[in-house]
Amino acid sequence: MLTYDLKSSDLSLYDALYRAIREDILSGRIKAGEKLPSKRALAEHLRISKSTVENAYAQLVAEGYVLSRCRSGYYAERMECRQKRETVVFPPPREKKARTDLSLGAPPSRLFPFSIWTRLMRGVMADGGETLLRPTDSAGVYELRSAIARYLYRMRGLRVLPEQIVVGAGTEYLYQLILQLLGQDRIYATEEPGHKKFRLVAEASGARCTPILMDGEGLCTELLEKSGAGAVHLSPTHHFPTGTATSPARRRELLKWAQAGDRYLIEDDYDSEFRFSGRPIPPLFSTDTAGRVIYLNTFSKTMAPSFRIGYMVLPPALLEVYQSRLGFYASTVPAFEQYTLARFLDEGYFEKHLARMKKHYKTERSRLVSLLSDAPFAKRLRLSGTDAGLHFSVSLTTERTDEEIRRIFEAEGYRVCLLSDYYKDPSRAERHVLILSDAGLPPETLYQALLSASVRL
Repeated sequence: MLTYDLKSSDLSLYDALYRAIREDILSGRIKAGEKLPSKRALAEHLRISKSTVENAYAQLVAEGYVLSRCRSGYYAERMECRQKRETVVFPPPREKKARTDLSLGAPPSRLFPFSIWTRLMRGVMADGGETLLRPTDSAGVYELRSAIARYLYRMRGLRVLPEQIVVGAGTEYLYQLILQLLGQDRIYATEEPGHKKFRLVAEASGARCTPILMDGEGLCTELLEKSGAGAVHLSPTHHFPTGTATSPARRRELLKWAQAGDRYLIEDDYDSEFRFSGRPIPPLFSTDTAGRVIYLNTFSKTMAPSFRIGYMVLPPALLEVYQSRLGFYASTVPAFEQYTLARFLDEGYFEKHLARMKKHYKTERSRLVSLLSDAPFAKRLRLSGTDAGLHFSVSLTTERTDEEIRRIFEAEGYRVCLLSDYYKDPSRAERHVLILSDAGLPPETLYQALLSASVRL
């Protein structure tokens, strides 16, 4: 009679019995063709219910380990391999030294409006009814697109229709839509240095990318003209990672370049909300009269990286192409979140949240600049781009290579990125320049990191 200690297992009795018999069949302890005990006899022997045995036998039959013969009973099937299976032992994961990432910022959790967001979501669920359960438009729910259009007019001076807005789960998804809209046969230019994500998405989609060097006024239009590109991805309001704001003259050149043929500017306005001095810089989209600018933004910087809600604004001509060629896509953002965000925008909570965030970041940035100005190693540092955005650069006076600098910080428990990391051709990069983010990190943490590493730099 089969005997198993089923009650010592954390599994249900049926599952434990099924696994025990299956293991005996696979290991050869129960031979092929051997008859299993009757359901009643095994239930009485193991002191379990007959239904438990029935369920275990039924699962074994369904998976082909046991054959059920009418009025005869249950028999073990022939297995290809009856030897005891070797247990694969995976090596334990290496313990990695915990590192504080100085290049990847995230808003402090205490600044997120959890109570307001929870209340608004409850209201959406209470009022939504069947609307929440229906498929949404591929471009996003109309209420959210309308709320975004009103916000863009109030805060960025953009006059757009809700129909021009496409909501998606993050910029990577929107990049893919843009590549399908404009086609993979054209050359896509990217800023050098620049954010790598668009280039990686484009190249993974089979498109060709070419880097265009930056200067103090923005992307070099002379090089862009020679590149043969048909579209360019850029961040003219606050360039990543240098922090450069494209000059008015260079903006006019870029628009002129785009209007000279079938060309487009893909404007990523990723953190334009965080400007700590002077007036907000208007986006290129606001001065585009020929419909050659695609505007992109996201709530990842203003709300949280995990928020995963971004949007793009298409010029009218591309909107028709999107609707005819890509309108079959399903919306990638759940309706619950879309309706909640629409209320968050329309009821003024987003602008209040943004004001609070800006005040916090401005205060923390000022504290950091003050700390570093008075530091014993201050003469070896030069800060740039501290008047806007959630990142800035620190040029170091050192003879160390960039890789040596990286290893020194890692040895002290910090992860850093350098300007050369954002070049397709790192040999073109200025050396010894750290790209740091103080979003979510106390100024004291960044100060301590630079102080600890400065001894060896």
